Amino acid sequence: MHRTLIVALCLAAAPLATAQDYPKLKAGQWEITMDVGQRAKDAPPTKTTMCIDDVSQKQMYASGMGAARETCSKNEFRRDGARYVGYSECKFGDSKMTGRSVMTLTGDTAYKLVVTSSYNPPFMGMKDSQTTLDGKHVGACRDGLVPGDMLLPGGQKVNVTNIGKASATPSKSPSTATQNAPAKKAAQ
Repeated sequence: MHRTLIVALCLAAAPLATAQDYPKLKAGQWEITMDVGQRAKDAPPTKTTMCIDDVSQKQMYASGMGAARETCSKNEFRRDGARYVGYSECKFGDSKMTGRSVMTLTGDTAYKLVVTSSYNPPFMGMKDSQTTLDGKHVGACRDGLVPGDMLLPGGQKVNVTNIGKASATPSKSPSTATQNAPAKKAAQ
């Protein structure tokens, strides 16, 4: 599931990255709720926490643009007030994906992103998909997160600025880091 979220964010960022004035979000901690249309009926939407700043946002958009250059033959983008609308044609294996994304901002502290895609032939059994991301700023970064860190639904922490780097290693979650830290000596 975490790959789906990262792919959705990168694909959504790809058409947005072509704009000089990509949507700039408020620095700090964000809660993102992702609803994938293909999920089981009883499964709730997934929630992810992310810490961003200006540098990590620029890196994410640049990464999205790089992914788009490699896989997409068409990326159209336009800004319409508080909305960013994108259209893409991309290749995934033998499948051609045609996608449309609409990101609606509420200032710089909330957004709703809807990505609708069609695959021909079906990709991993999927002919059509719709993914909705609702993001809201919840304050300063906390819980041991630094800009670029994403805390996934299963508790895994990754830094999206490291995605695609050969030397990247996943960050330890705060609980794992604490468990593995040597015990401090009692004050004398």
